[in-house]
Amino acid sequence: MAHTTRAVARKRRHMRVRRKIHGTAARPRLNVYRSLEHIYAQLIDDEAGQTLVAVSTLSRDVRGDLSSLSKIEQAKSIGQKVAELAREKGIDQVVFDRGGFPYHGRVKALAEGSREGGLVF
Repeated sequence: MAHTTRAVARKRRHMRVRRKIHGTAARPRLNVYRSLEHIYAQLIDDEAGQTLVAVSTLSRDVRGDLSSLSKIEQAKSIGQKVAELAREKGIDQVVFDRGGFPYHGRVKALAEGSREGGLVF
């Protein structure tokens, strides 16, 4: 029997989550991707197949502010930024998609940051 890599196992968990979660224009999906160095968050309308808002630790408007913070603090501020941009577009309710990652550490910090920013999920 072949061993599954961590990436394949994460992808399998993500597909399991995605079977149940679906984003709409009124309530988009808040998708999170976490790499070793960066964290990315997107609000996605699955019906139109459109990304409504996207923020990451690489985004120009937040990159300079984050250099002195820990990764968890960075994730929290990315959550707050995505919530701020969503509120500007009139979005206050989302469906959280953890992307197959455990709801722990940076993923949890991003979720808490976006809740503090005013998103409801």
